[in-house]
Amino acid sequence: MRSVPLGPSGIRVPNVVAGMMRIEDLADADIRALYERSREVGVDFFDHADIYGSSRHGCERRFAEALQLSSSERDQITLQTKTGIVPEEWHFDHSYEHIVSSAEASLEALRTDRIDVLLLHRPDALVEPDEVARAFDHLESSGKVRAFGVSNHTPRQIDLLKTAVTQPIVANQVQLSVTHSTIIAQGLASNMVGEDDSLTRDGGGIVDYSRINGITLQAWSPFQKGFFDGVIFGAEEYPELNARLDALAAKYGVTPTAIATAWITRHPAGIQVVLGTTNPQRVADAAAGSDIPLSRAEWYGLIQAAGHKVP
Repeated sequence: MRSVPLGPSGIRVPNVVAGMMRIEDLADADIRALYERSREVGVDFFDHADIYGSSRHGCERRFAEALQLSSSERDQITLQTKTGIVPEEWHFDHSYEHIVSSAEASLEALRTDRIDVLLLHRPDALVEPDEVARAFDHLESSGKVRAFGVSNHTPRQIDLLKTAVTQPIVANQVQLSVTHSTIIAQGLASNMVGEDDSLTRDGGGIVDYSRINGITLQAWSPFQKGFFDGVIFGAEEYPELNARLDALAAKYGVTPTAIATAWITRHPAGIQVVLGTTNPQRVADAAAGSDIPLSRAEWYGLIQAAGHKVP
């Protein structure tokens, strides 16, 4: 399992993350099996959010109930959670009160004394950077949160936060797969009239911005065709892509899942792949792609087969 820096913190973390958004209805034994298999293959980074589950903090609560981690085992893993989405009358809230109260509720649900990484879950158009800064300062000084980040934020939205926030923004969780790869493809097709990939959809170069500013990108929905449109594997609209995935899987002795993972982790930005599966074997399959050294020709062949323009 290859590790990558977590922002400028100096901490190194695995480039594959186990996402916990679907565990609420699993039996304790199944949650433990998922956790244990993840640990066996080197995945010791677990991603949560306060809205995951049928009730607030539902998946966080089930994680803690099922695992009953000792303090020493808790020290061996990284727990990340997110706040900012309010499902009641759906809206976003990055106020001081919401960030702090949600983080404290996550601590209680996870049965832990600290959150390793807290992300702001999607941008809040009504954000007041001073309030975010006050919340981050309180959570850091009280030892409740060790590091902070965002999700789905543009470069300018991060810059706005940084006018008040003093802590490093260590991560930005964004949607990325070989088919849903506009944040990468737009750089390849820039300045090409009439090409859809030439349009800027991320606020202006989030991949390059993250590399310049030492922010770790985390790829959610790494195997989805689009925005929750189903997975790429076996998708009838991507025959060439699946043929290439199968061929590379055979070459490297892994599964197509590993190759789709490797396409993301091959990028020099040091991107983490955030899995959503509850199947322990699929975690192992993805982890096998963590450090596969795809050649440039193989990498470019996959993005072209996914329908993106490589002029």
